[in-house]
Amino acid sequence: MTRARHLVSLSDLPDGALRSVVARAVAHARRSAAGGRAEATLVGAVVGVYFRRTSTRTRTAFSAGALRLGAGVVAYGPGDLQTNTGETTEDTGRVMAGMLDVLVARTAGDPAEMRAWAAGQRRMAVVNAMSADEHPTQALADLTTLALHFGDIEGLRVLYVGEGNNTAAALALALSRHRGTLLDLRTPPGYGLLPAVRARALAQAEQSGARVSERHDLDRLPADLDAVYTTRWQTTGTTKPDPDWRTVFAPFHVGPELMARAPKAVFLHDLPAHRGEEVAAEVLDGAGSLAFAQAENKLHSAMAVLEWCHGLD
Repeated sequence: MTRARHLVSLSDLPDGALRSVVARAVAHARRSAAGGRAEATLVGAVVGVYFRRTSTRTRTAFSAGALRLGAGVVAYGPGDLQTNTGETTEDTGRVMAGMLDVLVARTAGDPAEMRAWAAGQRRMAVVNAMSADEHPTQALADLTTLALHFGDIEGLRVLYVGEGNNTAAALALALSRHRGTLLDLRTPPGYGLLPAVRARALAQAEQSGARVSERHDLDRLPADLDAVYTTRWQTTGTTKPDPDWRTVFAPFHVGPELMARAPKAVFLHDLPAHRGEEVAAEVLDGAGSLAFAQAENKLHSAMAVLEWCHGLD
């Protein structure tokens, strides 16, 4: 393995690498759909999978993806590491770096913890499997899904409805780097993108020729939308300070009426979903829904991430 490549934020992926990872994920997906097996590109590598928060798709994707690529997997639960008894994050990372090639971690907290694991590491790559402010591997699965369905990402018009959470942040930071794309975010008042994330996305959009906008209502939706995206209202590992937050979120439900305003659009959801809350069952389970293909694409994008971290382009 060459010097470790970390993926703590999408900003760790230069533009060329972002496109390369998505293209590799698309290739994995197409090979799988044709009944083929992945090439064992990571034989001899060891991947640590550490989740302090619940996970179905991301944990399974990275574990199964590592195994499909020929790597070994060491899994850690929330109570397994000596950080629980006072060992510093830096010391834990230093020890792990002598034994692992990649550490995939979900803390749902401050990404500074993962930066501490990554600090000074030349041998062990660190992958952020979700932190409080960004979910970079979800965005890679989203881009893979869009690329597979539409053939290209450039020029796509996407409506995001719901909280400006870590998934929304990653989507904004990913789509804003593709020429001609439109991302229109409709977030409940008081639950929009973090100002720093919005500023980054707008700066990237200005450079790439994309467009990113945010409003706090569902009036005057863009025409000719390609995709409508929503997420669960209660993000994993978070709580809301407002006891009446459900009333604020209720208008941002994605039901048949909203989808009728975007008749050509596919539906996306990062899952898990709560039918009847953020999305109607007939939308999630309808013919235009790509949500479960999107979940499967977590496997293919995870494999591409692991290969990139291991120095493969």
